[in-house]
Amino acid sequence: MAGSITDSKDGPVQKHLLIFGVLVSVLIQEMFRFAYYRLLKKANEGLKVINPDETAPSMRLLAYVSGLGFGIMSGVFSFVNTLSNSLGPGTVGIHGDSPQFFLNSAFMTLVIMLLHMFWGIVFFDGCEKKKWYVLLVVLLTHLLVSALTFISSHYGINLVSTYMIMVFMGIWAFFVAGGSYRNLKLCLLCQDEDFLLFNQRSR
Repeated sequence: MAGSITDSKDGPVQKHLLIFGVLVSVLIQEMFRFAYYRLLKKANEGLKVINPDETAPSMRLLAYVSGLGFGIMSGVFSFVNTLSNSLGPGTVGIHGDSPQFFLNSAFMTLVIMLLHMFWGIVFFDGCEKKKWYVLLVVLLTHLLVSALTFISSHYGINLVSTYMIMVFMGIWAFFVAGGSYRNLKLCLLCQDEDFLLFNQRSR
């Protein structure tokens, strides 16, 4: 769209249009995330009223599921353009592009999917506890990840920076979801009694 509006001639204007598009896109995604939280919250409250004996799904579980859904949708849409470029004509590398373009795109798609899952968990927890600064952190990190390609044209730097943000958000989401160092240690050493009992029952 930016290319067709500027007739692919005015580079600075095209870049500003792309930045504006990224900003609007991220804001819309986060607005939908908040709207989805409100919808699930109302649905949960309704289920409790209709059938108080049944245990309603926890918001932590719904946060994980909705975040994973957001991530899968985002990953599919972001990678569709890359896959369409792979069909030809062969232009990657002609204008100085990295020969690892498709590999980097795959890794970036993976990290975006995981980030959306972590963002969803942290975002829902912030809404539940009314910690509005958490929502701001999610929005700003989302904007930062989306704007990295405008800050640096080097794929390696962008990937490393994005993975660092993903690790930070992943650790945050782990503890927000009720995780602890003790639980992690017991799980890695296969000493978690609840986990082992669950596996025995499933057999």
